[in-house]
Amino acid sequence: MTPSHSAALVLLATVAPLFAQSQSVEEAWDLLRRGARPQAIALLDRIVRERPVDFEARLLLGSVLMEEDRREESIAQLKEAVRLRPTSADAQNALGEAFRAFGDPRSARAPLEKAVALAPNFAAARVNLGAVLLQLGESDAAVHLDRAIVLLGRAPDAAEPLYLRAKIEADRGEPEKAAADLRQALDLRPDFPEAWSDLGETRKTLRDDAGALDAFERAVKLAPEDAVAQYRLASELLARDRPHDALPHFQEAVRLNPSDQSALNGLQRALRADGRAEEAEQVRQKMTALFRAKNMEDQNSVAAIRLNNEGVALEKSGDLRGALEKYRAAVALGPDHTGIRTNLAAALLHLGHWSEGVAELREVLRREPGNEKVRTALNQALAHPPAH
Repeated sequence: MTPSHSAALVLLATVAPLFAQSQSVEEAWDLLRRGARPQAIALLDRIVRERPVDFEARLLLGSVLMEEDRREESIAQLKEAVRLRPTSADAQNALGEAFRAFGDPRSARAPLEKAVALAPNFAAARVNLGAVLLQLGESDAAVHLDRAIVLLGRAPDAAEPLYLRAKIEADRGEPEKAAADLRQALDLRPDFPEAWSDLGETRKTLRDDAGALDAFERAVKLAPEDAVAQYRLASELLARDRPHDALPHFQEAVRLNPSDQSALNGLQRALRADGRAEEAEQVRQKMTALFRAKNMEDQNSVAAIRLNNEGVALEKSGDLRGALEKYRAAVALGPDHTGIRTNLAAALLHLGHWSEGVAELREVLRREPGNEKVRTALNQALAHPPAH
């Protein structure tokens, strides 16, 4: 179980007492306890359609949809719960937790800060906010994690803030403190693979080679689908001149993340050390091809930004059609750049190409679901289709 999933479970446990206020929502909770998630979601969906102002149903539905990895539906329900009850720390935390789970720490920050302001002793919100601030590189992340550790005491849920606190200490060059916090986290939750993996790295820094290998092996045993854990164990085995033992872990790391240059390089080295030169050469060729593709991608990205900037200049001078062609060319070179796609969409809409403009806005939202400005622009465009 990942730290984010653990936090999600904390969230559901925290808000559970609220849901008892509604008999129908309590029925949904019973279904969840029995593992009947689809039925619970269907019931909650029916409740919010019949009673749109049912705060408890929306809050639970949004949280369950988050665990089902249904981003847009989850965020929509939780935003509505916040709108219905903006002073609810549970709702603010749930919305921030969802943004965090979906990899959008910037959007998560504001609701989590509101949750902590509303309920300073809300441990789950402190953990979420600390984790988000850590992702954003903010120095006050430790303040919230430390407070959560105090609030949670010796509960198993304290393992996550201890794990995150150790990351801060490792970055500060304090491996002894990091190791101590990771040991505490693992005492509270022995089945925490990320903590075992980080403990292995910390022990390497402390030159505890035997302890590092043990920690890496535990991490892989608990989370065999974790590419980082597999790579770290493989690297340690290779460093100990055990290339044959390292090979399956490098191979698994590459399978889980085929474009990871570090894992590919480790696999090549292990193959050569194990006397399998032909296979090592095949891996080297793959690395070369990936490097060339990345280099071409970087060149295209630079060219796309240049074309986009030229389009912006043309648009400011009043040549919108010229700008449109620049934006089209830029998107062709950099299809993943949502800012350029947004410029293209705006130019298309201004020139009356409604269907194309709407399609581009939808594509931006598909790639960047949390972009509320683009969502607003799309809703406005849909509300004013061209007259036929």
